[in-house]
Amino acid sequence: MIPSNFSYHKATSIKDAIALSQTHGEEAKYMSGGHSLLPMMKLRFASPEHIIDISKIDGLSYIKEEGDFLKLGALTTQSEMEYSPLIKQKYAIFSDAIKLTADPSVRNVGTIGGNIAHGDAANDQPALMLAMRATIIAEGLNGQKSIPIDEFFHGFYMTALEPSDILIEIQVPKAKNRSGGAYHKVERKVGDYATAGVAVHVELDDSGICQEIGIGLTNVSAVPMRLDRGEDI
Repeated sequence: MIPSNFSYHKATSIKDAIALSQTHGEEAKYMSGGHSLLPMMKLRFASPEHIIDISKIDGLSYIKEEGDFLKLGALTTQSEMEYSPLIKQKYAIFSDAIKLTADPSVRNVGTIGGNIAHGDAANDQPALMLAMRATIIAEGLNGQKSIPIDEFFHGFYMTALEPSDILIEIQVPKAKNRSGGAYHKVERKVGDYATAGVAVHVELDDSGICQEIGIGLTNVSAVPMRLDRGEDI
């Protein structure tokens, strides 16, 4: 199938995108890479009347450590993360997930922000964000706000983002010397959505004793889910 008719708008800045969203209201939908939204539109699971393309907004694609955080710009593509020396060296859990995500043609365009903002429990990245206790930075009508990842996912394709909010950055606590993680998923075929998946991030003290652990689950609930009882144990 092909999507139902819609009007296309290309935003040149965050303010421009927010203004367009305000103008067109609930019938408008932001799009960055489009690799989550467009398949839903083709299947008529989503039929927005207005698409606001934010993919070319400057300044939202970066991977950097700053202060106590690894900061990921929302428009950073999966491929940019896949080949980032910083990610490979210190945050290998992302490499685990990205190499299992779809195929190179999707990873070249699909963005980290879009993957999370879509609110799909079957996407791979949300489980990582839960395991690593990320914070989501969004910008909307009233300026910027920080949303802890445990307060971000509200339901099936539902998040804490207000209709005009744009996810602009993901902040992950900077990797400690004795920390690491991994992601694994069961899938029907290579690059498919997970039948189920798990992300685990562990921090050890100098004696090798676990000080903190994060466990995020993929596609076992209507929302990306933290394994609270497992972490407590």
